[in-house]
Amino acid sequence: MPIEEVDTIVVGAGQAGLAMSEHLSAAGIAHVVLERHRIAERWRTARWDSLVANGPAWHDRFPGMEFPGHRDSFPSKEVVADYFVSYAEMIAAPVRCGVDVTSVCRLEGRAGFRVETSAGIFEVNNVVAATGPFQIPLIPDAIPKDARVTQIHSNDYRNPAQLPDGGVLVVGAGSSGGQIADELLRAGRAVYLSVGPHERPPRSYRGYDFCWWLGVLGKWDIETKTRGTEHVTISVSGARGGYTVDFRRLAEEGMMLVGSTKSYSDGKVTFANDLRENVAMGDQSLISLLDEADDYVKRTGLELPEEPEARIMPPDPECLTDPLRELDLRAAGVNTVIWATGYSSDYSWLKVDVFDPAGKPRHQRGVSREPGIFFLGLPWQSRRGSAFIWGVWHDAKYLADRISTQRRYRDYHNERAGEIDRGKAAAAPRTSNPAIAE
Repeated sequence: MPIEEVDTIVVGAGQAGLAMSEHLSAAGIAHVVLERHRIAERWRTARWDSLVANGPAWHDRFPGMEFPGHRDSFPSKEVVADYFVSYAEMIAAPVRCGVDVTSVCRLEGRAGFRVETSAGIFEVNNVVAATGPFQIPLIPDAIPKDARVTQIHSNDYRNPAQLPDGGVLVVGAGSSGGQIADELLRAGRAVYLSVGPHERPPRSYRGYDFCWWLGVLGKWDIETKTRGTEHVTISVSGARGGYTVDFRRLAEEGMMLVGSTKSYSDGKVTFANDLRENVAMGDQSLISLLDEADDYVKRTGLELPEEPEARIMPPDPECLTDPLRELDLRAAGVNTVIWATGYSSDYSWLKVDVFDPAGKPRHQRGVSREPGIFFLGLPWQSRRGSAFIWGVWHDAKYLADRISTQRRYRDYHNERAGEIDRGKAAAAPRTSNPAIAE
């Protein structure tokens, strides 16, 4: 099989891979984007039916193209996927779909990498892993697989009709878990929501979306999380036009709130005694942002309508004041557990020494310690905004700049090496041809 040579391979044609392609093309760097399925595949097949983007259309996009429809709307998952397909066409991204990357390893005795794929072998100078963090659904082993209850990850949830009849325990109250639990409640299901540590920003305040507030307050540019909040999720929703998540109101509507899920025994699930603490944490994050927003309005003289009702908290429901610590699934009629508990990454194909003992990439803003290996699309890759569509676009620009700079160094070396070789050839003594001499 012939070996194809190209400067850079980008693995993955989601938002990260397309952003990378745009910047590589702008820098004149020859590259190929390899995608095992279709462009933006996970938006189509690894999301529930009613999912919409959590950021408004005007904000969560690439700079070069707007979403169709109203700028303050929240695009559906299909609209988002179509957006990326259109963007790939607009920038003429060299995407090859249906190609699975099986191995990347260093070349022996020279710079570069050997990339083995289902469609052949490449030799390249750079590899950008743009597969993102949402690869392997994480399901804790708290409930045995052989327990008499259906267990699925939010990755496999589509709609209420796919689930067995009966109640549902949703574990995880970030954006995914909160929206799924709300949808199930509105479908008439009995819903138990296991609420862990979280932040709870207002969907909108004083007429502006929270994405705008985080922008003007400089919070998207925060480079590192506060110690102890590395795994804290954000609970916010763009569903039904967007709304501020309020767990007390969900409880008023019939949802049963419980603490973090701990263990399972004899058909019973045990919860930690942390529900009030976790809800209070979310309340604190909301009030803190409102305070900062009000201060910003005062300092800048903006004429924005006041919104004192945003600070009003409903009374604590009984499930919060006297939290349930144990749930007998069968007695409660709960036949399904949905784990909205996040994902892990799969870089088993990347056979280079760039990972820590936990298998996470060692990198600085996506640049690994192995020259030529880069990562893109990671949460907090360079700042808080890295996980958003617009954030990954800016991170990709940084990596393209680094790749372009390294190319200049490589070109300089090749020129010097060529000069030396030409000099050696010119200085070599000429030998006479005996046949001519006679």
